Amino acid sequence: MWIRVIIFLVINFAGLAIGGFFTGDGVPSEWYQQMNKAPWTPPGWVFGVAWTTIMITFSVYLALLYKKENRLVFILLYAAQVILNISWNPVFFYFRNTIFGLVIIIALTALIYIYLINYYKSLRWWSLLIIPYFVWINIATSLNAYVVLYN
Repeated sequence: MWIRVIIFLVINFAGLAIGGFFTGDGVPSEWYQQMNKAPWTPPGWVFGVAWTTIMITFSVYLALLYKKENRLVFILLYAAQVILNISWNPVFFYFRNTIFGLVIIIALTALIYIYLINYYKSLRWWSLLIIPYFVWINIATSLNAYVVLYN
């Protein structure tokens, strides 16, 4: 079990690092700083705390789910999640395509809903481990949607 947790931690944090690397100037860029952002946009440090918490709890969740799910389905869902998660940063920040960023984050949100709803019966209380991701991805989606609507 712990080996699986470590493997998922490495993959998940590597994905965050790759997405961050391809972000370009990102948050400090003049483009982003001059943008109309949602009034509920949290301070920058919250993003780091949120994603660290998410990747830790999601890694444990995945390690538990790995033993209960069909391997092909598991790999396809997880690969889609990794690809969507990595691709949002460069699409939004580097290419400055807020609309396609919104499409990506909506797809990622739907995927997290699938994890939460489809695997509740098999994971029971362990499903609480995906709640941080579920909450944060809804906030992030609303932030992206606000940017699309008001810029």
